[in-house]
Amino acid sequence: MAETAMLAERAPEARVFRRTLPYLRPHRAMLAGALLVVLGCAAAVAATPPLIGRAADAIVDRDRGALAAAVAALAVVAVAQIALARWSELLLMRAGERVVRDLRDRSVERLTHAPLRFLEAHRTGDLLRRTTSESAELAQFVRRDLPNLVVITATLLLTTATLVVYSWLLTLVVAVVFVPPALLALRGFRRGAEEAFGGQAAAEATVAATLSETLTARELLRTGGALPGWLARARGENRAVVAAARRTARVEVNIELVSLIEGAATAVLLGLGAWLAAEGRLSVGAVVVFVLASRALFEGLGDGSQLIGELQLARTGLARLVDLLESPGGRPITGSSGGDGLPARGELTVEGAAYAYLDGTPVLDGVDLRFPPGDRVAIVGPTGSGKTTLGKILAGLYPPDQGRVAYCGTDLRELSGTALSRLVALVPQEVHILTGTVADNLALVPGGPGRAEIAAAVERLGLRTWIEGLPDGLDTPVGMRGERLSAGERQLIGLARAGLIDPAVLVLDEATADIDPVTAGWAERALGELCAERTLIVIAHRPATVGLLARTVRVTGGTVAEEAATAPTASMERP
Repeated sequence: MAETAMLAERAPEARVFRRTLPYLRPHRAMLAGALLVVLGCAAAVAATPPLIGRAADAIVDRDRGALAAAVAALAVVAVAQIALARWSELLLMRAGERVVRDLRDRSVERLTHAPLRFLEAHRTGDLLRRTTSESAELAQFVRRDLPNLVVITATLLLTTATLVVYSWLLTLVVAVVFVPPALLALRGFRRGAEEAFGGQAAAEATVAATLSETLTARELLRTGGALPGWLARARGENRAVVAAARRTARVEVNIELVSLIEGAATAVLLGLGAWLAAEGRLSVGAVVVFVLASRALFEGLGDGSQLIGELQLARTGLARLVDLLESPGGRPITGSSGGDGLPARGELTVEGAAYAYLDGTPVLDGVDLRFPPGDRVAIVGPTGSGKTTLGKILAGLYPPDQGRVAYCGTDLRELSGTALSRLVALVPQEVHILTGTVADNLALVPGGPGRAEIAAAVERLGLRTWIEGLPDGLDTPVGMRGERLSAGERQLIGLARAGLIDPAVLVLDEATADIDPVTAGWAERALGELCAERTLIVIAHRPATVGLLARTVRVTGGTVAEEAATAPTASMERP
């Protein structure tokens, strides 16, 4: 069995921002420009206390000229600060939104191209949360908090430099009185933050997954008597979310201690500054500068500490997104070859193929098969024997753990997804329908056929009567997951998609089973057209279907064996 790389329930957050750097490279020019404007805004903020201090000294010295110059400079700096703050906020939001959009697009692309084995190994709700809810939370952080966080960080650095320039002694007091207690509070936050925020995200993802499964299995839960037990499970998971949220709140309390430390440090600075000014060791303006700069420093730290919780939430969500993007299990299984040079009709071969869902329990082992061009084959076997798995291997949806499946000698894994789907098409027993119209669902094939191509394919397959019988023809809404269509009509959409693809090999997983006689007639006419000049492989459950095909392959106990060929009792091809 090929090892399936699982996503961590609590994604590792170590070096998450460094791991994000490759995704920032396409946006580095915009980010650099935004940071330059941020530095300009921070410089304007840091310049304000010195200018006020100069004005205070001018007042003490009764120097009107110096006072006027200081006031004018202060006015210019204030206007510049407002303009730069607004500009930097817009630039950071624009750059951040582009980065988030890029991450979201990459994650969606990763999921749509991921191997079925990877997707089936994870709960749908968890994957959806990584690409939707946590992307939305990250985008909200970018819009609301990232600009403030960047401006605050730059302002703190420049303000600290200002303090050192004006009085190293008072700066040392700040370092002794304020920094150690603040760092202890922040350390207490960081010690429990990753587990608390990660645990909350994981618990919320579990609830999302359970809700998704509840909506999918709603009829079973209501009619099968399992609803009370399922609701008890959901309530237990909700209680786990509440407990995780409480742990997060306890961790966030450490941040509030910074405000108390700030008040104590300000009182000490005021007393010491007044004594130094009275002793003549520091000018009144210098004391004013230091008090204002210290206040700006404390406020910046306080505002920053309030944003740390939001930063941790964004960090957790970013870690879960990056975990998805970096996971080797979620990488596409197909290659990049466009299949140039391969004939439109050719031989499909299976060479020593093996496949297992669980380690040590092979579903298929040592499968060797040949399907010459135009072959007509029924794949039969008891329930659970691996017929459907073999069909997905033949269609390239499951790459074999051992061996290979090749078309005209080319391994299907070397082909791009588009090239593969044009060569081998699978019509499953349960055709997937997306919300939209009949035309929207028929267009879900390589190349995105237009209205004229769809209409021509419908006509060619003999399905025009069915389409005209729908309320709005091709524009008929199909409802959520095709609920407005019958099981047979969903099968007709699957067959029409295959007709639009025109594959060399068509694999049917009992696509005409359990449908009403009228729809079955349309399906048989469509199959008659589809079967012409192409290889047909039918995963069959009914003897009547087997009798229509030239030869039979039986799947038993993970192995396959070809049975004696018999002349078909009738033809699936058009007259």
